[in-house]
Amino acid sequence: MKDTELTPLKIQHTDADTPFLLSKHLQSIFSKLPNYQPIVVICVGTDRSTGDSLGPLVGSHLNRTTNLRNLHLFGTLDEPVHAMNLSETVDKIQRQFDNPFIVAVDACLGQVSSVGCIQVADGPLKPGAGVNKDLPPVGNIHVTGIVNVGGFMEYFVLQNTRLSLVMNMANVIGDALHSALRRTQAYTPSAKTALQID
Repeated sequence: MKDTELTPLKIQHTDADTPFLLSKHLQSIFSKLPNYQPIVVICVGTDRSTGDSLGPLVGSHLNRTTNLRNLHLFGTLDEPVHAMNLSETVDKIQRQFDNPFIVAVDACLGQVSSVGCIQVADGPLKPGAGVNKDLPPVGNIHVTGIVNVGGFMEYFVLQNTRLSLVMNMANVIGDALHSALRRTQAYTPSAKTALQID
């Protein structure tokens, strides 16, 4: 959408002001949406790989800590969205929601100097690109966490990523998403929620 195009954000998750800056950045995007457009968060990944568990960890963090009554959330540790069911999940979202604004969350690999950074960028996420998987792009915007170094033996690298790093990044992303959604008046659900949060 033209009115939500943004300058990409890239910030180290350990910086003291990262939670505030990330939440503020996301809120600025959500606040430009029409109040009838549902926001859907899809967290991509699998708990079978430490590095690739960032998305499901974010989803479970949101599911556990949020007090948003109507959170449209897909992808948790218990019910992950991964290569085998991504297409089906995207189809389900398109059927269930009228013109949803989709926030895709996933892990990625990058340069050694960028490990630990969280990125927010316009346009769809391309899941599996780092490990040569052909999966459908998803998302109006995407939030990615650089969990390890890319370019060589990606599957092995993801399997040997530090769980501490991934969990800490997931907590930061989850808290920022929750804060941004809570503070954005534009977040007005218009379809039956995927997960009902009380």
